[in-house]
Amino acid sequence: MKKIIFTDKAPAPIGPYSQAVLVENTLYTSGQIAINPANGELVLHDIEAETQQVMENMKAVLNAAEMNFEHVIKATIFISDMNNFSKINGVYAQYFNENEAPARETVEVACLPKNVNVEISMIAVKTY
Repeated sequence: MKKIIFTDKAPAPIGPYSQAVLVENTLYTSGQIAINPANGELVLHDIEAETQQVMENMKAVLNAAEMNFEHVIKATIFISDMNNFSKINGVYAQYFNENEAPARETVEVACLPKNVNVEISMIAVKTY
């Protein structure tokens, strides 16, 4: 049985999807972009601030499922410009223990929702 995860501490979906879906002990998140949930504004003044907002949004979704970044087993990062990889990676790395970091891929794409520069989705597993 699936459980829909929703929190007002992350941006509301902008289409027919959920912030995350929990199936047994596995959480599948939708991609998060840099929308500040407090005011609905995009955070785009620099790539580091944008990535930090994405990660904070993801943190809120994980927390809503009673999880955190330690539970993440897989992450996917979509970026609009691979030249931003090192800056995005620098912010992303602050949220994980390097020795226990999840599997991940980073893919450059032609366009992202609302013309943002980065979108991140994750899969997390909670063992009891």
